Amino acid sequence: MNVHITGLGYGLPARRVTNEELAKTIDTTDEWIFSHTGIRARHIVGPEESSATLATSAAKMALARAGVKPEELGMVVVATSTPDYGAFPSTACLVQRDIGAVHAGAFDLFAACTGFIYALEAARSLMQNDLRPALVIGADVMSRITDWKDRNTCVLFGDGAGAAVLQASDRPGGIRHSILRADGKGAQALHHEGGCRTPQTGPWQGAYLQMNGRQVFNFAVKAFEEIVRDLIARQGITLSEVRWIVPHQANVRIIEAAARRLDIGLDRFFVNIGDLANTSAATVPMALEQLHREGKLQADDTVILAGFGAGLTWGGSLVQWQG
Repeated sequence: MNVHITGLGYGLPARRVTNEELAKTIDTTDEWIFSHTGIRARHIVGPEESSATLATSAAKMALARAGVKPEELGMVVVATSTPDYGAFPSTACLVQRDIGAVHAGAFDLFAACTGFIYALEAARSLMQNDLRPALVIGADVMSRITDWKDRNTCVLFGDGAGAAVLQASDRPGGIRHSILRADGKGAQALHHEGGCRTPQTGPWQGAYLQMNGRQVFNFAVKAFEEIVRDLIARQGITLSEVRWIVPHQANVRIIEAAARRLDIGLDRFFVNIGDLANTSAATVPMALEQLHREGKLQADDTVILAGFGAGLTWGGSLVQWQG
């Protein structure tokens, strides 16, 4: 039994914020942001939008494209670092309710920017025992945990959601192999306080994410190269057989550095960070959706999905695309 991605969708806020608009409120310029990150703009939620609303939009699109009815789903998994509620109910339960997936289980998964890769493998594994279709979503509203006075971090992030429908089939291909890794020793390199360790009571100074940019950059480049090389080694193929690498869209400079270490051209990577910025767990599914929508994915293409983020976490999935 193979598990295929049969439908993709995305959800984006209507509001688009350019670098020029940011430059009106913080000490930066479009040239500085673009030269350091590759980002020109990002989408930011309005007061009535949330991770759940964006995830629901992405889910409905993915289900329609897959030709799967919500009531046919067996599981809804949402990877997010910005759930609608601090602890419960899960964002996945809100999505399950709003799409009408009345027979599905639902849970959130926390693996930061690697979240979609983790969720994809979790759902694929669960489908070994339940052959019903699964819905996997990466959704984050980073604007709500970002300090918009800190020019080193606020320019990096945006909001969005990406969704994928998984279906079991005897057809060859699909998700061939996944690798999931973590190193908790790097937990403080990128973190957002809250929870039982630093409860939010009264005036709270830990409301924004904290990041050691240099440490995260160095980790990401090394992790990116490692996961790509390990995936092809385990599948017994070479890099020349990989048509596309769809990376987490954290910073175009990370992707460029990884490409140099892998000794392959940037034309093998799909990059859309310029207009969307870093949407955390949503970057990989939204990039995959755009790649497919633009007609750049062909049957039997070998695709690597790669993520890295807080935790520290990293991982990847090798997919033989069938659609």
